[in-house]
Amino acid sequence: MSGMRSAVTVRSVTFVSALLMSTAFTAPAFADIEIVVVTAEKRLQDVQTVPVAISVFTSEKRDLVGINSIQDMTNFTPGLQYNTSTDRVSLRGVGRQTNVLSADASVANYDDGLYETFAVAAGRSSLDLDRVEVLRGPQGTLYGRNAIGGALNEITRRPTDQFEAEVRATYTNYDHVSLEAAVSGPITDDWGYRVYFNWDKQSQGYAKNIIPGAPQEDGLYNNWYGDAQLQGKFFNGKLDMWTKIQSARWYGGAGNAGSQSSGWNPYDVPTYEYGVAATALNPGYGCTTLPGFAGPTSATSATTPTGVTLAQACRNPEVGDPWKISRPVPYNVKLPDYFSLNTQWTWHANGFDIKYIGGGTFYHYILTGDTSDEGGGSDARSPILSFTVPGGPGTGNAVIYGAEAFNYQERNGFISNEVNFLSTGDGPLQWVAGAYQFQQHYDQPVYTQQPAQVQWGGVTPPFGAPGFFCAQTGGVCAPEVGFRRFDNRPVMHASSYAAFFQLDYKLDETLKLTGGLRYSYDRKNGVENVRLLCFAVPACGATIEAAGSFTPAFDLTQLGNVVDNGLPPYGIPKGVKGITTYSAATGFASRQYDATWGATTGTAGVEWTPDEQTLVYGKYARGYKSGGFNVGIFTVLSYTPWTDSEHVNSFEVGAKHTFGNWLTTNVAVFHYDYKNLQIPLAVVNSAGGLSQSATSFYNVPDAISQGVELETFISPMENMNIIFNYSYLDAHTTKGSAPDPADPNATAAGATPMFTPAQCNANALLLTPTCSPDIYVALPVASGGTNGVPGTANGLNWNIPQNLKGNDLPNAPRNKIAFNISYNFMNVFGDEGTFTPSISYVWRDKQYGTLFTRSYNAAPSWDQVDARVRYMSKDDHWEAILFGKNIFDTIGYDSGASGARLAGTIDRACGGGPGTCNFVQGVNNPVGYGAVRGEDATGHVSTYYVTPPATYGIEVHYKF
Repeated sequence: MSGMRSAVTVRSVTFVSALLMSTAFTAPAFADIEIVVVTAEKRLQDVQTVPVAISVFTSEKRDLVGINSIQDMTNFTPGLQYNTSTDRVSLRGVGRQTNVLSADASVANYDDGLYETFAVAAGRSSLDLDRVEVLRGPQGTLYGRNAIGGALNEITRRPTDQFEAEVRATYTNYDHVSLEAAVSGPITDDWGYRVYFNWDKQSQGYAKNIIPGAPQEDGLYNNWYGDAQLQGKFFNGKLDMWTKIQSARWYGGAGNAGSQSSGWNPYDVPTYEYGVAATALNPGYGCTTLPGFAGPTSATSATTPTGVTLAQACRNPEVGDPWKISRPVPYNVKLPDYFSLNTQWTWHANGFDIKYIGGGTFYHYILTGDTSDEGGGSDARSPILSFTVPGGPGTGNAVIYGAEAFNYQERNGFISNEVNFLSTGDGPLQWVAGAYQFQQHYDQPVYTQQPAQVQWGGVTPPFGAPGFFCAQTGGVCAPEVGFRRFDNRPVMHASSYAAFFQLDYKLDETLKLTGGLRYSYDRKNGVENVRLLCFAVPACGATIEAAGSFTPAFDLTQLGNVVDNGLPPYGIPKGVKGITTYSAATGFASRQYDATWGATTGTAGVEWTPDEQTLVYGKYARGYKSGGFNVGIFTVLSYTPWTDSEHVNSFEVGAKHTFGNWLTTNVAVFHYDYKNLQIPLAVVNSAGGLSQSATSFYNVPDAISQGVELETFISPMENMNIIFNYSYLDAHTTKGSAPDPADPNATAAGATPMFTPAQCNANALLLTPTCSPDIYVALPVASGGTNGVPGTANGLNWNIPQNLKGNDLPNAPRNKIAFNISYNFMNVFGDEGTFTPSISYVWRDKQYGTLFTRSYNAAPSWDQVDARVRYMSKDDHWEAILFGKNIFDTIGYDSGASGARLAGTIDRACGGGPGTCNFVQGVNNPVGYGAVRGEDATGHVSTYYVTPPATYGIEVHYKF
């Protein structure tokens, strides 16, 4: 199956409807097909009557199949992708590509109708959630905001008319324990309550750290979550009220969202001192074999944790095994605060309802760990704590501490208010209208820190040019009291407003027309403060290999070609208010942001229901996602922070049919015309030995997403149930151009350069040159080149834009298959209970993690087998489930890979002698800096995001 790659011919809707109505499929009824009620169109409806491509995961289905997380839902939802480590959702190739909070999600998340900015809550227990609805395709009319790709609706189990209580306990390998309980019932005839609580703890991580005493990682967590509901009626049932409060805590560990954002890096640590994406020394630099350095077999100048040899420290245990790491500073996730309030009030008027949905959420999220970036300078895979550089005459030795810690936080609060007017009459005209308001305020600070490196505590102007970097503050650089190299502190506010309506009109008993419009207005504004320092790299004037020449850290914050100052030649970027200002007391650069976006969206559709078992529909929908700013996290006042809004025109035909009580079949065929996809791309600003990489948003002008999706539920014989789903997705760009950060010279297989090196040479002196310099690939002097001079040698030293036409959209596998079969054995133990074995098989095609369809960005195709056995007692009080997930322990990938080029700088000429060498490791490197394990012949490496290994355990449920 791993080589599967097929083409699908899409037939017309006429053929689909004829197929569904064919009497060739009639068969005896063996089992009752479950009627699933959803609120996809803000009304209670049977899912088979809703003209929307929708996958529904009821609590019963989740327990039967073993769907315990959003990742499990992706296996059984056509077009759905979810990256567990970054909490990013994608539907049909439309998704979020960054965790910058100023860039909104493309798939809207709703918890009981209240908008959320995160998706992880959709994976809550089936004891708490009644169902999860995955609406595929733009929801351009009825849903609050940013539903350009679709929506996730989480519907909590509601209070009951009779007393109910249930407790559950789960134990799995890796010492995972889960305890949960729910109590529900009436208070009076008109009032009811429900309370739910869950505690989850896993004490052993999937990934084992080779450093003695260091904690395991990936899968470690200690969490609790609880919610309480109250509902009632007033005025003899004319007014309904429902309110829910939620709270949660994560007490730490490397298991929750964000904790494995560094991914699986199956390549050894690079050995250059300075890379394109960081200004800190690489701890792997202690692994070089040059004179004065330790080398992989010597311990003369490098220190490692107790019990780890230098040879072990220079060989990344992740090569070939995602479950072995060497990380001296562990990742850790905490959620010290989370609180949410959701209240809904419905007035039942004559012929219509008025429904109010309001509430808000606040959380504080903290992620800490070791700095690690794919192909960059500082790298957490080498447990070298420090290494000593021999000093020059009279200077003494210098100690470099490579292990640098980061601290990333989100303090995010948002509230929303929505009023809906819904018709309740029986006439041919039905309508929904409403208004929506959303407010968000957040700060998202991130910094890196190494207190042992005392030089970070002293800041000076640059070597050889006193006062230049701190010219904006009188030539004096402010002290750095926190030993922080990078410190970014954005504070932003977002406002969103909308009004909408939708009309449904039945022309007769079989034909219905739908039309709807929505107007949305968004504003985002705030401030960003940033400081960036530099120490012990060639860009700072250091010559550490040659003579150990060091000075205190240099302040790069006021250097205009590193941190944007709003002055010529770049000017004030779009969305930025005024030039950058500087604080003499703190050293921070600061600038203001303010921009607005708006759009009119809507839908138009037709439904044909020739009988009660058949629905055929065609619909058009226009979707919109607000623009935003690229601030914080990976930026230092970007030169292009503003991004335009996204738009999509969606055309879809579909059919739903139920054959007796033995088969339901849902088919959807769609085509998207996608405008201005927001993609983060690294842009390198080169200045001599300094090559600071910043991430900018790029709006892809045009893209297409199209495909076919099939969902079936089959009961071919009594007590047997089969689920079979298949989807084909063709999502690719049709217009656009950008350089590939991992292949600036456009020489990799599949590259589509728009200019030749000669054309880049010819335009090098223009005011807006077609190519920017790439200082890392000029030929070494010994080979006849003139290293570091743009346009010379063989012309490979350019960042060459590529034609993006034909590249796959990120995280959009072509083919997905999901299969589950279960059988109910009745009265297995005499006259007691039901015994239900179930087995699932899923297969997913390869997918790419970035916009460039290249081998180094590809995560391979993969498959997985799960199995479970469920026992239910005759009185329905007891339930026990034995389960195994990924029972063959295969490596799966929940998103595409991220490729990078190992490029760096050292203080010696590529051809020998004094000087500076900018090179690609293993390609044009000087002696002692050769290729490392895991990189390809062109110096590329890949980072993957893997699914969990084999897990198995037991669940026990008891209902009172």
